[in-house]
Amino acid sequence: MNLILCSDLAMDNARRTPSWFLISSQPTPSIRATSKLPEISIVVRSLRMYTSRKKIQKDKDVEPTEFEESVAQALFDLENANQDLKSDLKDLYINSAAQIDISGNRKAVVIHVPYRLRKAFRKIHLKLVRELEKKFSGKDVVLIATRRMVPPPKKGSAAQRPRSRTLTAVHDAMLEDIVHPAEIVGRRTRYRIDGSKIMKIYLDPKARNDTEYKLETYAGVYRKLCGKDVVFEYPITEA
Repeated sequence: MNLILCSDLAMDNARRTPSWFLISSQPTPSIRATSKLPEISIVVRSLRMYTSRKKIQKDKDVEPTEFEESVAQALFDLENANQDLKSDLKDLYINSAAQIDISGNRKAVVIHVPYRLRKAFRKIHLKLVRELEKKFSGKDVVLIATRRMVPPPKKGSAAQRPRSRTLTAVHDAMLEDIVHPAEIVGRRTRYRIDGSKIMKIYLDPKARNDTEYKLETYAGVYRKLCGKDVVFEYPITEA
């Protein structure tokens, strides 16, 4: 450290000693505090990342994407700030999250949750989705349980595949998750002239107020995840 000695002409009469003082070439405290601001921001971001990481658990220690971290952070914030969801979200976490383009400028946030936690998520579905849609303004939020398909056993093999792990069963279950809290009350398949087909799904009118504004999103998410065209309607009820 480079030091400069400076003498004050005034003498300390009480102690009879010259008032010598040292001037350091180091930055002043205010400058040092300013220089540490980037370091502090990094620490804050790291702390937020650490606290939100408990809200997402991916397979094989795969690192979450930046968007998945933002969803996990939103869940962590709701757990700590929303009294209606605090106790319910305490033990809940997600597996993955992705943003899907629907049509035009419309986007959807698709969140996959552990299969064993699906009932707990359904319990708070309406409140949770409403709060998440506030945080991801302009985007519809869809929750889907993580399911795994099992390929059919090889010919001659004695192994049996659970029916719930077939492609058809998994796609049907995903469809039920997508439209929740509405229940599917009817299905119809229409075949086009070119041989392609489209499914028409009838939803329970009781959930119309909570789901009607998202029908286009439901169709877009199902097409993106399962590669099938579907149209959602509500059955006409007699007055």
